[in-house]
Amino acid sequence: MKSIIPLKPFASRKIWGGNLLQELKGLESLDGQLPIGETWEVSAHPDGPSSSKIGSLDKISSLTEIPYLLKLIETSDNLSVQVHPNDAYAKKHEQQKGKSECWLILDSQKNCGIFLGIKSSVTKEAFEKALKEGDDLSELMNFYPTKKGDFFYVPAGTAHAIGKGVFLAEVQQCSDVTYRVWDWNRVDKDGKSRELHIDKALEVIRFDEEFNYPVNFKIQNNIFQHEKIKLLDIEDFSLFSYKLSGEVELKLDDKFGSIFVLSGEIEVEKDSEAHSCNEYEAILLPLTGSKKIKVRGSGNFLFVR
Repeated sequence: MKSIIPLKPFASRKIWGGNLLQELKGLESLDGQLPIGETWEVSAHPDGPSSSKIGSLDKISSLTEIPYLLKLIETSDNLSVQVHPNDAYAKKHEQQKGKSECWLILDSQKNCGIFLGIKSSVTKEAFEKALKEGDDLSELMNFYPTKKGDFFYVPAGTAHAIGKGVFLAEVQQCSDVTYRVWDWNRVDKDGKSRELHIDKALEVIRFDEEFNYPVNFKIQNNIFQHEKIKLLDIEDFSLFSYKLSGEVELKLDDKFGSIFVLSGEIEVEKDSEAHSCNEYEAILLPLTGSKKIKVRGSGNFLFVR
């Protein structure tokens, strides 16, 4: 296996998607299909694997080697109010891992933001009652206006929804288990609503007040002003953000690493191989050879290991 593997994303079409990702990635517009809402930039998940010259990422690696998933998300409408289970619940009910994730805001329209966590005065009984009566569940959740450079951690069990007008990078456990609890009463062109998973969602949403405090979501601002900052460190991955002007040395741990460029142009060198990366391009760094990587150039990038 090569020391540096450039990746191409898997495009996921969503009812709430927009036009930005299609333009950024040079993807074809298909008549009658939903717009692109997500691009899975680094993914070994069989439901949406990234691709490379040596094959689909789920065929050349495993979820043990790449237990995380990095994606771009762009919203022209609100995502559903949803929740992801933790590992224990997902293993028992879905036979896969749970899903904790985090968001780095790349752009946000005025007055737009995210819904994250349940308000302190809201009980499970009140939430369920509002759901049965068709109330607006977003009014029971905390809303955070967003701007470029904001960071949010979304641990499993958090009720959440990305609002319209937001462009972000998401890094998550490599799982596709999502329980929708409310979808803004949307219907498709045939008058049908998307599937909801209310019973399971109510089992896994954390309503305890301390869990929904802002401090639990590790909120940070102005990330891109830091030369280096560790954004998150959980069992399946560690996430770092770099502002580069010159050269920096990185080191892999016990998993395949990834670099995703957010701005500028950088060159990555490992085991005498070198590859130049432009804005919104991803590369995979397998554990073959040296664990040391040199990165040079100018711009912002994410490093996952």
